[in-house]
Amino acid sequence: MGPDRKKRIVAIDYGTKRIGVAESDPLRLFAQPVGTLDLETLFSRLAAMAGNDEIEKILVGYPLNSDGSENRMTGVIDRFIEEISIAIPGLAVERVDEHRSSRDAMQILAASGLSRKERNRKGRLDSAAACVILREYLETHR
Repeated sequence: MGPDRKKRIVAIDYGTKRIGVAESDPLRLFAQPVGTLDLETLFSRLAAMAGNDEIEKILVGYPLNSDGSENRMTGVIDRFIEEISIAIPGLAVERVDEHRSSRDAMQILAASGLSRKERNRKGRLDSAAACVILREYLETHR
């Protein structure tokens, strides 16, 4: 494709149990959930996208406390970002404050009319939180 080709942005809500993933469309207008992936599947998907030159950057939700200080998970996320950089060198990774993403995602899922059981189904909240991170990023970088 030509040099003016748009690339996707991928957002990740990293959790110790599940990794929620969302991606933008190539025009970067919408955030769409990909789902929850294990580490191996995530890395192979990112490597394939990078190999096809489909991805501009990865956003990783960074869990700071409400006062902006780091917490137990920030070190875990730092190591995860380091693993991405080793696995897929040259791919831009940006930390994005995820302070309210899970709470906002739960409100979105509740407003969508899903039952509490469906909202809490494994992984749905994680990919919705990744969508919230990506949507906020896209809205502020238009």
